Amino acid sequence: MRTRPRLFVSYASEMSLLPTWTQKIAALVFLGVLVAIPFGIIPGLGFLADNDWLKILSRVAIYAIGALGLHILSGLAGQVSLGHAFFVGIGAYTAAVLGGEVGKGVWGLGLPIWVWLPAAGIVAAVIGALIAPTAVRVRGIYLAIVTLGLVFIGEWIFRSVAFITGGSQAGRKLPRFEFRIWKEEMPLVDFTTDGTWFGVEMTSEAKTYLLMLAFIIVAVIIAKNIQRTRVGRAFMAIRDRDIAAEVMGVAEARNKLVAFALSSAFAGVTGALLGAFIGRLVPETFSLLMSIQFVAILLIGGLGTVTGTLLGSAFVIILPRLVQDFTGLLASTVETGTGFFASVAGIFVSTGIDDPGIISTLPGTSPGLNVAQFNVLLYGLLLIGFLIFEPLGLYGIWIRIRNYWKSWPFTY
Repeated sequence: MRTRPRLFVSYASEMSLLPTWTQKIAALVFLGVLVAIPFGIIPGLGFLADNDWLKILSRVAIYAIGALGLHILSGLAGQVSLGHAFFVGIGAYTAAVLGGEVGKGVWGLGLPIWVWLPAAGIVAAVIGALIAPTAVRVRGIYLAIVTLGLVFIGEWIFRSVAFITGGSQAGRKLPRFEFRIWKEEMPLVDFTTDGTWFGVEMTSEAKTYLLMLAFIIVAVIIAKNIQRTRVGRAFMAIRDRDIAAEVMGVAEARNKLVAFALSSAFAGVTGALLGAFIGRLVPETFSLLMSIQFVAILLIGGLGTVTGTLLGSAFVIILPRLVQDFTGLLASTVETGTGFFASVAGIFVSTGIDDPGIISTLPGTSPGLNVAQFNVLLYGLLLIGFLIFEPLGLYGIWIRIRNYWKSWPFTY
């Protein structure tokens, strides 16, 4: 079937993870590029080996794991959720209690990563399963409002249980990326310090990036396999027409509960990884804005596809850095340049108290929006734009490019 790569002669071959040789080779090359990034050996991408960019890429992987959980719930099962940040917080503080230091004014057991990381997903999954029977009684906008309430309830709980979370504005330290067999003083593998791995000198940021890369690979494989199973097909049947699916024998309530539990498990693992990556978290971290970020990842990347989820994660997490760099470039153009480009840049950037502009580069209160506020505005504009002009998101754009390339020079 070399000349007909999309012609499948069996159901198993069509449902395989990478059904065509093109996809297998592309995935292998892409994985090789990702592994090589921290070594700075890829022409044109050497800047990604800088510690700042490695931190951003690690955060992309962490958020992608949580987005894959929301992909299972919203993309496959069709259940709208705005409460993802609540389950991320549950996972973070589960890891904090099980892996945190003992006797520091907050609860901590000092257990190793192979205990607190899976436990973060399990505890979040159990809580998600307990909440699901109430949530699945409603659908559509009503379900979104119910899950939205979880965020506000979670914020109040996280602020109130200071013996677990450290309290509002203070927060607490979370366990580090260290591998121990139990509670021995020296870890077997430490991802948070610079050192030599297999004869190669590596920074802590590079070690952490490779660890996060391993986690996201495992998460992608799990998410893809869930989509291929009987449970995943039941999710999609409920998403497409829930009443018809139930008539055909699909247990709607049970499968919705499973979808909530799986989504919560991914969110819990994300919370544990995010807490260990940042080092200290405050209860205010798990706000509505975090939930909106996960929704933006799905809608911008492409709802219902693993590839779109990964594209959306990279886009949403890298976007603030690009905005920051671009703002700095515009500010330097205004300050040092003259002519047309400087005048155009001056419209967008405010460099002084009396200088109006859309984005401000000044600290404190000043005309215009700061970079963080502009990012929030940009999320809203992107969500509106993609919903109107490209509902399939970045994945839909890729499909258009691929189909045009395959049909060129014929347009029909």
